[in-house]
Amino acid sequence: MKRIGYMLVVIAVLTGGLIWMSFAPAHADGAAAPVFDVKMPAGYRDWKLISVAHEEGNLNDLRAVLGNDIAIKAYREGRLPFPDGAIIARLAWKYVPSEENNKVFGREQSFVAGDATNVQFMVKDSRKYAATGGWGFAQFNDGKPVDAANLSGCFACHVPLKGRDFLFTRYAP
Repeated sequence: MKRIGYMLVVIAVLTGGLIWMSFAPAHADGAAAPVFDVKMPAGYRDWKLISVAHEEGNLNDLRAVLGNDIAIKAYREGRLPFPDGAIIARLAWKYVPSEENNKVFGREQSFVAGDATNVQFMVKDSRKYAATGGWGFAQFNDGKPVDAANLSGCFACHVPLKGRDFLFTRYAP
């Protein structure tokens, strides 16, 4: 009788482990799975420009915000909420002075994009990401997705912008 009890426990543990593993993301290269299962879209560098920004403070970076065709159409039409399938990319670089340009100008006034810092994406899928306003978030450093801990605060930052479908960036035609 004890033997049957042990076998049932072993079977339950193995079954639980298999179920857990089926939900855990697996990557052959060992990279962390993107939170929200957002992948880096192919060809995103060819998307249209939405706007640019300079973020000061600890980040001190230059940013280009790009959108796929669905996002650009929604921005141009002033459509809120954005339709499913809209994707917004934010590319960031260090904000550095251009010594070469400043020599020409005779003073420090020219700043350019330095080393890339990261790429972020917001993907609209109102059903899949219902808990986060219909948006999935991802960040990639050197082409590798960051872990869940680094993205845990993304949506919280966007909550104050609920009236603009959680988007910081306005379209700059």
